[in-house]
Amino acid sequence: MTADEQEKIFQSWIAKHLGLMIKIVRSFTSEATDREDLLQVMLINLWSSVVSFRGDSKEITWIYRVSFQTAMVWVRGERRRRKNHSIYMKYIEEQKNCIHAPINRDDELVEQLYSAIRQLPKVEAAIAIMHLDGLSYRDIAMVLGITENHVGVKLTRIRAELTKRFTESK
Repeated sequence: MTADEQEKIFQSWIAKHLGLMIKIVRSFTSEATDREDLLQVMLINLWSSVVSFRGDSKEITWIYRVSFQTAMVWVRGERRRRKNHSIYMKYIEEQKNCIHAPINRDDELVEQLYSAIRQLPKVEAAIAIMHLDGLSYRDIAMVLGITENHVGVKLTRIRAELTKRFTESK
């Protein structure tokens, strides 16, 4: 089947049966954005399925099958996405509560350190963060694609810069 034939069949199906696809979409979703997403996935799957259609069944049966299968797979995936999203939102809320917790002297020092790190060039900031996280020179070098020796040189300069910033701010 040529691309032109596929396009012609697809356009014909859409002209005749878009309404039934919309009905299926509306029966599986309640939100307008979800309807748009599901209809788009259905149309993509229907487009891809044109080449597999052998004519053993009516085209409407084929379109129903593709549409229903797409909707059922989409709903399962959407359920999983919503569950993961709610877990993520719960985590974010917990982090907000931690951020707004009372600040003590150590927290202030840590915030000053991170503020100073944010002012460094991006590569140096990345090296500082990885070093604070306990990564070895070898691991940092592998992440950045530089030598271990270069990591050591950079860290020496970063320490000097951060020390300078801390002593100037006091």
